[in-house]
Order: sequence, then C-alpha cells, then structure tokens
Amino acid sequence: MTSESSARETDGLDWATQRGLGALADKMGIELVEFSPERSVATMPVEGNTQPVGLLHGGAYVVLGESLGSMAANLHAGPGRLAVGVDINATHTGSATSGLVTAVCTALHLGRSIAVHEIVVTDENGKRCSTVRITNLIRDYSPAS
Repeated sequence: MTSESSARETDGLDWATQRGLGALADKMGIELVEFSPERSVATMPVEGNTQPVGLLHGGAYVVLGESLGSMAANLHAGPGRLAVGVDINATHTGSATSGLVTAVCTALHLGRSIAVHEIVVTDENGKRCSTVRITNLIRDYSPAS
C-alpha cells in the first residue's frame, strides 16, 4: 500500500465516521474498519440481529451491504453530488449464528453517474454467508433551504 492510498483510506474513514452510517446501522452495531470508494470493511454482531431460529437475519446482511455500498458511492460522488441506491440484491449461501460477521465492499464500477459495489459477508471462520450487490445512481445535490 502506498502512502497516498493509505492517506486516502484514513481520510475516507474520517469522512465516514463524521458523517455516520445512520440510525439503523447504529442500532445494528455496524462498525467501520476501513473506508474508501474502492474498498471498505465493516463488522456487525450476530447477537441482536437474528431471526427467531437464531440465524443472522437475511435482511441484516442487506442492511450491512447497503450501508457500506451506499456510503462508498457517496464518497466517490464527491462534494455537491449524492449517490442513491437504485438496485440491490443478495444471495445468502451460509448462516452466521454467533460472533461478528465481516463485510468487504469492493467497487465493480465507479463512474460519473453510476457506482456498483459487491459486498462479501463472512463469518468469524471466513465462511461466505452472503454476497450483496448494490447499484447507486449519482446525481447533483443541492440541499433544500
């Protein structure tokens, strides 16, 4: 890793931490570990985010993926622009039952008007539990007065 890419990741993590991931992500215990438009990493506890039979809820994987992908797209969009999700899908291939899951968000396309990210969520043993893909539309943004 070059010092330039390391600085960009630190700046990205500072940006995301200041902005916050939102109330839902806070309630779910999502914690950022690394953050840039190209690659972001976060963790989330299984406890408190389960379905009735004790498995991590499928919707929790989607919230984790959308939180990372949308925020990464917004950092890519830059000042005066806003990224909004227009498509998301998830394929669940495993089930976490305890501990933390880790999500690694990787940019597939970072364009002027569209950003696409893939988020791979694994359990503490490194077993893939879910693959999420999100597409964000990037547009100009002017806050309401």
